[in-house]
Amino acid sequence: MARARLQDVADRAGVSLATASRVLNGSARQPGPELVDRVRAAAADLGYIVNAQAQALARSRTGLLGLVVQDISDPYFSTIAAGAQAAAREHGRMVLLASTDRDPAVERDAVAAFAGHRVDAVVVAGTRWSAAEDAPVAAEVAAFQASGGRVVVVGQALGTASVVHPPNVDGAEALAQALVAQGHHRFVLLGAPERVVTARERTDAFAVGVAAAGGEVVAVVAEEFSRDGGFAAGDRVAELARASAADGLDAPCVFAASDVMAIGLVARLRELGLTVPHDVAVAGFDDIPTLRDHSPALTTVRIPLEELGRLAVAAAVSDAEPDRVEVGHEVVLRESTAR
Repeated sequence: MARARLQDVADRAGVSLATASRVLNGSARQPGPELVDRVRAAAADLGYIVNAQAQALARSRTGLLGLVVQDISDPYFSTIAAGAQAAAREHGRMVLLASTDRDPAVERDAVAAFAGHRVDAVVVAGTRWSAAEDAPVAAEVAAFQASGGRVVVVGQALGTASVVHPPNVDGAEALAQALVAQGHHRFVLLGAPERVVTARERTDAFAVGVAAAGGEVVAVVAEEFSRDGGFAAGDRVAELARASAADGLDAPCVFAASDVMAIGLVARLRELGLTVPHDVAVAGFDDIPTLRDHSPALTTVRIPLEELGRLAVAAAVSDAEPDRVEVGHEVVLRESTAR
């Protein structure tokens, strides 16, 4: 059986093609209630499927939002995505997702592709890179905004896009002070290469907090900003811990710039025969949902990850255009740093 056409609906309802189109494609120019009911009833009887492209033209929007994340397998990003999808449903929008595998070139291509598909707005979630690496995606953002699109970033600033900013600095400083108050004084920073802005913000702020509270940073380790990066740092951290024990010093406390790095580190330390927190204390950042099943329970900074996604979508669909949205944090002390 042939698929019903819009002309078939118009004929069944006894209206013009233009009237049927205005009713079913969501035009602001609607006929009277009686005609609207007739057209919708005819469409239902015929099983007519609305043309999404025609709706977009009639409404001057597609109802689609593009969401770009750096690694959807990372609980940090998947939780943000969950919040974004929930908020999009509440606003009557659908989310298209792109995961970039932390590649700035793929991120640029994703923004360009979403713009080409005429989404109403794009949300970009993830750390920023060096200025040179960010320049191409910033240019795509500017071009999309110039065409009337809205862009919101979760993280650091990107061109003239609105920003939902995690509390990287305040949270890291507060965690450092809490750990010193707990009795830790010798710290190892586990961060990422200099180009990874989120890790740099967090480790720099943590170092400031340690110094202000009277502690000492005894080593800095840089690895990939991921679970595997944390795992790779385990050998170096184990060396530091064993040297501390040999010299009669307190076990070092490692601040990992993300929970997933901390999880990878603990896994490698366990393989090497070291225990947390007896041989090495470990703290992370984010309070990702998977920590509920992690042992030992991980000290961290809790930030509202789902709320980041919700706030980004709210900003993306709003008539207003906020420059920057801040969220709060909470230091959560758990078994991994217990003394």
